[in-house]
Amino acid sequence: MSGRAPERCELCGRPERLTRHPLIPRPLHRNRRVRRRWSREALARAILWVCRPCHDQIHQLIPERELAEHYNTREALLAHAELRRFVEWIR
Repeated sequence: MSGRAPERCELCGRPERLTRHPLIPRPLHRNRRVRRRWSREALARAILWVCRPCHDQIHQLIPERELAEHYNTREALLAHAELRRFVEWIR
């Protein structure tokens, strides 16, 4: 979880072109519950670098509010059964 892009997707490990995935979806940054739980700096640092297929799959499977509340770490995302299956398949 850093601002600098690694060489490989942080979910599947493939050496693809990467996109920034905010672990707390940006539309929720102004939400009162989110602001109470995370500082502005923490929100800015909570980034996962993922390839486009993994990024699309995250948003297809998990609503933004669930991402913010339950799937706001790499480990939590990989614990999601359907996403984990996708990551294992795409590797």
